Amino acid sequence: MNLQPFRMASILRAGLLLTSLLAALLAAVLFVVTAPFVIPVSSSPEVVDPARLRAHVRHLSVELHPRDADNFENLDRAAEYIHSEFRSVAPPGRIEVQEVISGGRAYKNVIVHFGPSAGEVVVVGAHYDSHAGTPGADDNASGVAGLIELAGLLSRYAPSGPVDLVAYALEEPPHFQSDSMGSVQHARSLRKAGRAVRLMLALEMIGFFSDEAGSQRYPHPWLAWLYPEEGNFIAVVGRPNDLLATRRVKGLMAGATDLSVQSINAPRSLAGVDWSDHGSFWDEG
Repeated sequence: MNLQPFRMASILRAGLLLTSLLAALLAAVLFVVTAPFVIPVSSSPEVVDPARLRAHVRHLSVELHPRDADNFENLDRAAEYIHSEFRSVAPPGRIEVQEVISGGRAYKNVIVHFGPSAGEVVVVGAHYDSHAGTPGADDNASGVAGLIELAGLLSRYAPSGPVDLVAYALEEPPHFQSDSMGSVQHARSLRKAGRAVRLMLALEMIGFFSDEAGSQRYPHPWLAWLYPEEGNFIAVVGRPNDLLATRRVKGLMAGATDLSVQSINAPRSLAGVDWSDHGSFWDEG
């Protein structure tokens, strides 16, 4: 009896099964990484005045340039500017300045609290220093402008849970990923105080937009197969275990704007995933 056809059939079935398993695994990985099929959560948000956003960015990146760690006076002026903007909309007694000691100098995290005092807090932060030699309009006066205008919105629409908005000192080199970062010291202070953090959102470089082909680049070539080549979208970045939170944030953002909202959930080994103040919160659990 010739068993060769039976062997070939078994090999083919095994090959098909393996192919199916690999396809399922790839689909699962892509689902976690890109969080597709998110249903937008429809809302009618209040429109923020673009002129105000532009004015914040211009003041920080032009009038207070440079804002790197070696220019302490300008960084201090930037902190005072943010403090003044927060004070104009904050509930009484709910602004806090946290000292960030580095090199014998006291830099400042500027914090404003909204909502109730008790409960898991949502932290929204943006660093206000810039990389040496750059005006830092996108990185990160744009994030600070968003933070300031968010404070105005929260003053009019009080959140049901606690929300802290924080302008961070010393995110850029030479302090980047060191204990001197303002966000490191803030995250540690929350952990030491036993304050549970529900979510931390870092507003980082939200001011760039281009429809030009090739205007968006990625740290690894394979990402270009999954994401647009034009820099005309907002990205929500998290770890694989942040998938549910990422999908929730992505859905809320997609329901509030016609701007394309993309997301990625990737391990910290992928270059760039933790390159901002949210990494400080991951380090503190």
